[in-house]
Amino acid sequence: MDDLAGHPDDITVTKRTWNAFHGTDLDLRLRRRGVTQVVLAGLTTSIGVESTARAAYDHGYHVTLVTDAMADLELDAHRNSVRRIFPLGQAGSTAEIVRLLAGASSS
Repeated sequence: MDDLAGHPDDITVTKRTWNAFHGTDLDLRLRRRGVTQVVLAGLTTSIGVESTARAAYDHGYHVTLVTDAMADLELDAHRNSVRRIFPLGQAGSTAEIVRLLAGASSS
């Protein structure tokens, strides 16, 4: 569980809406660090994750969506986001994303 406790360089953002970018300094903080890609998971797929993914895409980030690390109150809403909205970025399972990130960091 220590891995989930956070790290000194982590960015903490207090969201006031579903979208993590709206009304926060998240974009500024990411740009100052040279971040070009975001990896998203969370609740609720069709609202919180989707609105944040759309905003990240609109801000020019490469968006990666971890589809088995998100959930929705309605399975149909989750499926709709995954099938119809999330092609705006890369989507995959936790295992697939971890493998890709591990490969990228070793190159």
